[in-house]
Amino acid sequence: MGDILVGTASWTDKTLLASGWYPADADNAERRLEYYASRFPIVEVDATYYTPPAERTAELWADRSPAGFTFNVKAFSLLTGHPTRVNALYKDLRPETDKTYVYPKDLDPQTVEDCWDRFFSALDPLVRNGKLGALLFQYPPWFTIRRDNKQYLLECAHRCAPIPCLVELRHASWFDGDNADETLDFLTRHRIPYVAVDMPQGHRSSVPPVLRATAPLSAVRFHGHSEQWTSKDIHRKFGYDYSAEELAGWAPKIAELAGHAERTHVLMNNCYRDYATRNAAALADLLAAEGADTVAAQGHWP
Repeated sequence: MGDILVGTASWTDKTLLASGWYPADADNAERRLEYYASRFPIVEVDATYYTPPAERTAELWADRSPAGFTFNVKAFSLLTGHPTRVNALYKDLRPETDKTYVYPKDLDPQTVEDCWDRFFSALDPLVRNGKLGALLFQYPPWFTIRRDNKQYLLECAHRCAPIPCLVELRHASWFDGDNADETLDFLTRHRIPYVAVDMPQGHRSSVPPVLRATAPLSAVRFHGHSEQWTSKDIHRKFGYDYSAEELAGWAPKIAELAGHAERTHVLMNNCYRDYATRNAAALADLLAAEGADTVAAQGHWP
């Protein structure tokens, strides 16, 4: 069985800071990351989806976290074909437009290429320190199963190499009928890690919770089952507290998945107050009880 790393998709959410999960003396960015890393071995950085990171920020992440700590970084929205705020683009690459949001097709190809290059370059401090675990590419709900989209998956994986490119799909066509085997076989053939998701069903963006190791790295992300999944308020969308029974049902499934991979990343994305941190800690304990090789936090808190 491969190693399992359990963590959350944020350590800086404002509702988490207000929840009391952090001790009173974790009162600045450095101390909060230090405390988080004393509890978990991995974290996912989601802020990079909205605004590309600065190299100095990545340097601070690397410097403030212990040896062996892992960061997964979510790809900038432009790189996955999502609408991207013009004012989130690098200043010298912003087009002259009245639009608030742009898509890759709205930009000069060289501008898009420059965004790729700068995104990767900013993460160099994590790479140099061996702390960049994977890049998460979450594709939009209109990204359906078709030849050119499969080709784009290959392009993204090629650009990211040798860093693993985690693929999270958000359109049911990838798993309709025989398409499920086609999708997973395609990813396996190209050794691209698929992200299994637990999420509300019955929506345009819903995909079933299919667990399959398609590469040496496997991943599971927990989005919760909020009844307000379509809300534009992210705290209503992800504000779901998993029950002990739900987590207990997931532990053996994740342990089985880890038996087919060299390493498995498990991230709780129900980031409202301390839901994600409590659920992640509980799930890690359940996995340990299953005999899984869970990686312990590498940091220490005074």
